[in-house]
Amino acid sequence: VSGSIDFILHSTVARAIQGGSTSICERFWNDCMVRGECMVDRSAAGGISNQTVGDALFDEIGRDYQTTTGAYIMNSGLAFLIGCAVAMLLFFLTWILAYRCDNFSWVDAAWAFGIGLIGVFWLTVLGIGCAKHWAVAGLLVLWSARLGWHLQKRIRRTHPEEDARYVKLREVWSGRVLSAFFWFFQAQAASVVLLALPFLIIAVDADTTWSGWESVGLCVALVGILGEGLADMQMARFKSQDHGTKSVCQEGLWRYSRHPNYFFEAVIWLGFYLYACGSNWGWAMIYAPCVIIFLLLKVTGIPPTEAAAVARKGDAYRRYQKSTSPFIPLPPRRNNKNF
Repeated sequence: VSGSIDFILHSTVARAIQGGSTSICERFWNDCMVRGECMVDRSAAGGISNQTVGDALFDEIGRDYQTTTGAYIMNSGLAFLIGCAVAMLLFFLTWILAYRCDNFSWVDAAWAFGIGLIGVFWLTVLGIGCAKHWAVAGLLVLWSARLGWHLQKRIRRTHPEEDARYVKLREVWSGRVLSAFFWFFQAQAASVVLLALPFLIIAVDADTTWSGWESVGLCVALVGILGEGLADMQMARFKSQDHGTKSVCQEGLWRYSRHPNYFFEAVIWLGFYLYACGSNWGWAMIYAPCVIIFLLLKVTGIPPTEAAAVARKGDAYRRYQKSTSPFIPLPPRRNNKNF
């Protein structure tokens, strides 16, 4: 009987691995141990072959995982392709919305919501619902929902005024604006998939034990989410007080950094990376925070924001640049007396 149990358990779990669900194998194995012994007893009494029992065991436990825990035995490659398709569809629909509204700023909100959507999808269909998966899914939802909601609120409030970055792109792409923005939106879909990959790595990892990496990553990401939320709230309060167009916010975190929201966004992604380091191959996800920091410092973050601020606020913002750190919160410097 023990030989029959060993054959059935190994063949059943091997089929789960072939299906791409190595992350559920530990719980799958435990269920096999309990149910396999009962099924072998029944097969021995009824003269049923071990292969038939293995087929029945795989089907029975697979159905239970689908209906009770939501941990589907899905090939990770298929899940990745579905995530890509969902991202492409999301940004295609956003492109249509932006075209109809004549405001391409909507891509920013779609980017934040998209990473959360794809990451949670992978954690749901490939994960097993353990604490390691639930915690990072909660972090991801918290970050994505807060940032996405904040961005869409800002876009709706300032509509029909478009973000200065997209006004500039309209000028660069004059004569082919619609088609150029279509491919720009699809490039954003690709970036969403790329940046959501750390959550795929976490989902497919066979080791579901909680380690120090998850603890540190969780704390760092929470600090980033709270800091970014506080910075956005302080700026929104400043703007609601009907300051003149040349007024510069130097309240709260904005006294110590010209872009505290960007700084804490980088902290969030560092936290996500540290969390992923607790999973097999998680260290390879170092590109994610590096990409975010590069974009914030050199491409879509500080450079266009600073250029627009100088154009609107003039000398007031130049004095702010003289006295305040551009990124990392630091004590303010004394203004140049001759400025």
